[in-house]
Amino acid sequence: MGAQETDNWIEQVYGAKDRAGLEALYDRWAETYDADLIATGYLHVAVIAGLVARHVVRKDAAILDAGVGTGGVGHVLNLLGYNNLSGIDMSAAMLAKAKERRVYSDLRQCVLGETLPFPNGAFDAMISTGTFTTGHAPAAAFDEIVRVMERHGVMLFTVGTQVWEDQGFKLKIETLLKTGLIEHIETTPIYRPMPYSVTESGFTTNAHVYRKCG
Repeated sequence: MGAQETDNWIEQVYGAKDRAGLEALYDRWAETYDADLIATGYLHVAVIAGLVARHVVRKDAAILDAGVGTGGVGHVLNLLGYNNLSGIDMSAAMLAKAKERRVYSDLRQCVLGETLPFPNGAFDAMISTGTFTTGHAPAAAFDEIVRVMERHGVMLFTVGTQVWEDQGFKLKIETLLKTGLIEHIETTPIYRPMPYSVTESGFTTNAHVYRKCG
C-alpha cells in the first residue's frame, strides 16, 4: 500500500480498453481505494467540500455525487451537516463501500453519459471528483446532469487541465453557456490533485462551479 501501489492502479484504469474492463478494475480496487488515494496526498475531496460549503447554503439541499466511488466526499459533507446526499457509480463494489458510510440516502449503479434514472430538476447540486477524465465520464454527460438539476442548481466538479481541452469538456461547457442553460460561477486556480504520486504528480486540474439558469 502507498503511492506506488496507487500509481499501478491508476495506470490500469487509464489503460482500460472498454467500460466493462474499467468497471471490473474499480470493483477490484474498492477495498484499498481510500488508503491508496490518501497516500498520494489526494486533494479533490477537500477542494470540492470547500466549494460546496461556499456555494450550497442549505444543509438539506439534494446533492448528487456523480462518480461517488467509496463516498469519501459524502463522508466529509455529512460531517459538515449536509444530510440529503445521493450517489451514482458504475462499480457495484465502490457503491457497497459508499453504503457502509451510512451518509447517502440513495445509491444507484449507473453510468455517466447515459440517461440518468432521475426526474427533471431532482437535485439542487451535483458534485464530481476525478470522474470527468480520460476513459471515464464523457463531456456529453453534462446534458443529463443539467436536466436533473433544479433551477439555479449548482454543479461543482473537477477536470484535468489537459483533459478540459482534449476530451471536449471546454467545448461542451461553452455550448451550454452560449445556449443560456448554465452560467459560470467560479473556477479554482490550477492545482495538483495527487502531489505524492510518482506518475501523476505532474497532473494538474481545476475545480469548476456552474449554475443552471432559471
